[in-house]
Amino acid sequence: MVDLKARPYYLSDEDCQWVKETIKGMSDEEKVGQLFFQLTSSHDEEYLKELMEKYHLGGCRYNPAPGKAIQEQNRKLQKYAKVPVFIACNTESGGNGACADGTYIGNGVKIGATGKEEYAYALGKMSNEEAAAIGCNMAFSPVCDILYNWQNTEVVNRAFGNDPERVAKMSAAYVKGAHENPGFACAAKHFPGNGQDFRDAHLSNNVNYFDVEEWDKTYGLVYKTLIENDLDAIMAGHIMLPKYAKAINPELKDEDMMPATLSPEIMKGLLRDKLGFNGMVVTDASHMVGMTDRMKRKDMLPRTINAGCDMFLFFNDPEEDFATMLEAYQNGTISEERMEEALERILGLKAHLDLHKKAKEALVPVPEALEGVLGSQEHKDMQKAISRDSITLVKYKDKEVLPVVPERYKRIMIVHVKGAESGMSALAKAMGMAGGTNPAELLRDKLISKGFDAFIYESPVDKMKKQIEAGEKPDINIYFAGKNAIADFVKDMDLVITLCDINEGRPSFGLSKGGGEIPWYVFEIPVVAVSCGQPTMLADIPQVRTYINAYDTKDSTFDALVENLMTGEEAFKGQDPIDSFCGLFDARL
Repeated sequence: MVDLKARPYYLSDEDCQWVKETIKGMSDEEKVGQLFFQLTSSHDEEYLKELMEKYHLGGCRYNPAPGKAIQEQNRKLQKYAKVPVFIACNTESGGNGACADGTYIGNGVKIGATGKEEYAYALGKMSNEEAAAIGCNMAFSPVCDILYNWQNTEVVNRAFGNDPERVAKMSAAYVKGAHENPGFACAAKHFPGNGQDFRDAHLSNNVNYFDVEEWDKTYGLVYKTLIENDLDAIMAGHIMLPKYAKAINPELKDEDMMPATLSPEIMKGLLRDKLGFNGMVVTDASHMVGMTDRMKRKDMLPRTINAGCDMFLFFNDPEEDFATMLEAYQNGTISEERMEEALERILGLKAHLDLHKKAKEALVPVPEALEGVLGSQEHKDMQKAISRDSITLVKYKDKEVLPVVPERYKRIMIVHVKGAESGMSALAKAMGMAGGTNPAELLRDKLISKGFDAFIYESPVDKMKKQIEAGEKPDINIYFAGKNAIADFVKDMDLVITLCDINEGRPSFGLSKGGGEIPWYVFEIPVVAVSCGQPTMLADIPQVRTYINAYDTKDSTFDALVENLMTGEEAFKGQDPIDSFCGLFDARL
């Protein structure tokens, strides 16, 4: 039996009775349905009706759309749910994670760079105020991972930093802010902690290599702090923690090691028994390779519940997955005791949020609730304040470079360095779900408005592409022999801004030599490098003498960036929340 009067539920006798009676009145199918969080694929009412009535879902996530459409979808979900349903969103960096017209506040590393817990609190409060307005009642946030490995691209922009105390305090502040919205829960992620392995659990395995003592002082500190601050739920990651698992179960063999989502040693031995977490646990997405490559799916589904997870994130095939879990319950693979425990936590959290006390039509706010909340001026002002306080002058060897003003550097060349585009990014652009303003163009226009003569560098590769598109034979000499005298290269510019716009993987340089993307010319002309994506670009361009982390490509960020450049060194308020030098000797030179 779960103690529903204890943290984080604090239920009354009446609430506990509702949980007990609701479970008692459920069919096997309804019990199994509560274990699933599903990703909806349509706003069509008949589809949503069938989803809820056929599978009796405990929770839902959804694809991006405007707030009005999401709110109406959520209204339909609650309408057809026999038991009020969790509706979750990814508001880890703002209300834009709840709906397309929500307000981006700032990603984790940007908040971390301010050094101010009040900004993490504001992120939690404002993001989820917007989420609550569209009918969400749970955030799959905060990201409370710790970035120890600069090559980890999964959480490099999402974690608050590499200092456990900072991550703990900011994660707790986020939860406190989110809880300012009545009836709203947080599921912190990704237990037992991402940020050590360079691999992405979406695509491969992921391992946390810390031993017991190291983990307790770092990730353990973070989760202990969150639990003490009434964290509602935890998202278990597909992350192995082998040394801790073996400390709990010395008989465990290497070949039997499982990610946390499938590991009773980690979910029960560590999270429940040692840390004393009494809240609900949901798995990370079940299509991720860090989970799917461990065993057959028909074994994997019940294994997650038996390992200690209460909810399973996303069907693969709804009918197949539902039937698999139902069979596992009915044949005893999932025991009655374990099912009861999971349901008590799921329904206990719903009762804690007072979902059971509301009429169906009151579970989602009225359409007018969106007015003055989504994209509010208060939230936009917070975004601007965070931009002003976060931009970080990480490296400044040439002390005479700043300030950047037209009187000193009239002609500025912007070199736009991009990364290799993933298949998902390309698809999103093709579907009109991504793209928008080119950051190099945005920066150029802002510099021009301040009196600079700014222009964007055109690489030899781009020139050759244009020749091919025009039906001309490409001039291969541009690529292999198109070098000029240094005097010719620098004569038309006074300063170069290397703008690194990379959020996935590493840079994709057009040329290995002779081109402008790699700033080989740092001693020929003043160069300022700015990363508006991953804050670890010094690993790829260690030669730059002036390096700035701006963290994103928002308009307010570039306003603050230009202002700081024109003011000088003293204008940069951000603190480096990670090791932006990536532990590399030459990056500091």
